[in-house]
Amino acid sequence: MEKYEKLLPRFLDYVKVNTRSDDNSKTIPSTKRQINFLNTLKTELEEIGLEEVKLNTKNYYLTAKISSNIDKDVPTIGFISHIDTADFNSENVNPQVVENYDGKSAITLDKSGEYVLDPKEFESLTKYKGQTLITTDGSTLLGADDKSGVSEIVTFAEYLLQHPELKHGDIKIAFGPDEEIGTGANLFDVSDFGADFAYTVDGGPLGELEYETFNAASLKVDIQGKNVHPGSAKNIMINAISLGIEFQNQLPQSEVPELTDGKEGFFHLLNFEGTVDSAHLDYIIRDFTRDGLNKRKDIAQKIADEINSRFENNPIAIIMNDDYYNMYEVIKDNMEVVHLAQTAMKNLNINTIEDPIRGGTDGSKISFMGLPTPNLFAGGENMHGRFEYVSLQTMEQAVDVLLEISELNAK
Repeated sequence: MEKYEKLLPRFLDYVKVNTRSDDNSKTIPSTKRQINFLNTLKTELEEIGLEEVKLNTKNYYLTAKISSNIDKDVPTIGFISHIDTADFNSENVNPQVVENYDGKSAITLDKSGEYVLDPKEFESLTKYKGQTLITTDGSTLLGADDKSGVSEIVTFAEYLLQHPELKHGDIKIAFGPDEEIGTGANLFDVSDFGADFAYTVDGGPLGELEYETFNAASLKVDIQGKNVHPGSAKNIMINAISLGIEFQNQLPQSEVPELTDGKEGFFHLLNFEGTVDSAHLDYIIRDFTRDGLNKRKDIAQKIADEINSRFENNPIAIIMNDDYYNMYEVIKDNMEVVHLAQTAMKNLNINTIEDPIRGGTDGSKISFMGLPTPNLFAGGENMHGRFEYVSLQTMEQAVDVLLEISELNAK
């Protein structure tokens, strides 16, 4: 169909470009390769015919406008996606297209057969009988998170411009960097964007409509040990590695990602580096309530205080920072944005999946900036790794949802 003819080639082009963000960088955005991609995307938006296309060099959001074609005032909608990919090999992405998948066979990703998408392990595959799947070649991630969303928004915008018979109000679109490292939306300019409400197009399988997220904090633990010869170490040596292990072991051992689901929060150890002389641990802390997040931060502080109480010079120093909060605190007072998406999916015979996100989106921060921004499905499965894949048909339905939301808003 004309509506979707550029969707797959557009997506394949996008994912082949490395736009991985870098958590260790101090620049905005965190990698120059993101700027390069945004400039290429800017040219594409201009060629399509979007208005007010601009790349903000303070926050590196690329924004554009589709002007209303109706003679009445309706709210301005925003659609937002991020262009960076996660902390996994993103160089030389080589997407594989599997047409008419039978819903039961294992898909071998690499030539050696080491990496396999098997429905016995990845049950989600059984949903996609008869569909076209795009997978990795086993050596990289795919980048459907969130280049599926980017592809869908651009395809939607181009189709809308080519079909003036489809009525809509003003529409704003935005593509931003560094979502995967949690910093991209920090400088998002709500006033400059100019929407009344928005959606991130950054979710997973068909029908996802998310308006409740974790509350999130980061925890960094620095440990200063004292390294002396082990033969004369008694009552002198302070082994930073041992203290790091002790800190980790005093956290609630059942409250980790691999043992929790639903609305259960967790402590997640991301990184542990150390020698006898010094050690460093990085955590993320998650909870669905603000009170729960604060209690978890208190647990970490008390563990550090208890260990420090046994030494004269406080070997453990911790830094905790809140990253984002549960967007439901804002959305609950602006449910019309949710109802609009619900109606759009119902009209398209798509069953909504409204489970809380065990994570966050840029919409979490943007909602607290005054722009209610729930999250719509974009199609990705098994995101952030070599087993990532996406259904082309789900991506097409995402385009349909954006069109339906726009038309409903015009009415």
